[in-house]
Amino acid sequence: MLKHALVLITICLTLKAEAQSIKQLRYKDIIFSNVTIDKDLSYKPNADQKEKKSYLFDLYQPENDHSTPRPLIIWMHGGGFKFGTKEAKGIQIWSKSFARRGYVCAAINYRLSKKNPLFHFDELQKGCYNAVQDAKMAVEYFKLHHAEYNIDPEKIILAGNSAGGIIALQTAYSTNAQLAKMAGVADTSANQHEIFKVAGVINFWGAIFNPDWLKNARVPIVSVLGSNDGVVPPTHKSAPLYGGIDIHEQADKLGIPNELKIFNGYSHELQKHFNPLFAGGKSTQQRWLEAGQFAADFLYDKVIK
Repeated sequence: MLKHALVLITICLTLKAEAQSIKQLRYKDIIFSNVTIDKDLSYKPNADQKEKKSYLFDLYQPENDHSTPRPLIIWMHGGGFKFGTKEAKGIQIWSKSFARRGYVCAAINYRLSKKNPLFHFDELQKGCYNAVQDAKMAVEYFKLHHAEYNIDPEKIILAGNSAGGIIALQTAYSTNAQLAKMAGVADTSANQHEIFKVAGVINFWGAIFNPDWLKNARVPIVSVLGSNDGVVPPTHKSAPLYGGIDIHEQADKLGIPNELKIFNGYSHELQKHFNPLFAGGKSTQQRWLEAGQFAADFLYDKVIK
């Protein structure tokens, strides 16, 4: 009996030692307990008083982190280009959880449409065009201030849910000229035909206007969606947008690094039944965290390593 007991103790100690030796991976696993948040900073410091709110951001960083330059994720909220702010519940959850993995996260506001993009697709396209210009401005701001925030300017990732995901995809894959032509607006930028360089895209239930734009670049894309999403449907069959399934299939054809996770039986924002007035309860928020871990695993393999 004593011999058997000693064997059992040895096995237990070995298993405990092996468990303790499993290394937590920065940027993949949650390794920081606390996060610091600097609120209401501006990526357009010279904005006039009327537009000042549109260019605010909150900066999330792991507390007491003194590592070498870190990747930055710019998070953009949903709301159909009409509503929403950087304080959206999902944006706060993802910004905090990714900062706890070691990322720097900037949750940004952007200009919202003064018209009705929710019921007029042409206004949605114009709203997206303006929001993309703001996203590009934010990227340029952080590249300019990378030393101040200890950011790696070559590893800036665009992320968002719903309209925010749409902005991230269009910023990474369309030229200003293409987007302006689609939106029916004049573009006078000097780099109309250039593709804006970012390191990756997190697309939570967003879409792209034209799948041919995916030929413009090879930016890694990780997409998450609900199979029953009726707001931004997973495929083009029932919407004028190309959703996550379309993006996944086209990206595979083009050899673009990408992954897709589908939450079967769930709708927009991974709610069981989408309600734009309700952010979602604990079960929805748990699915948001699962989506975040899926994205973190993808970024670690395809962007960070």
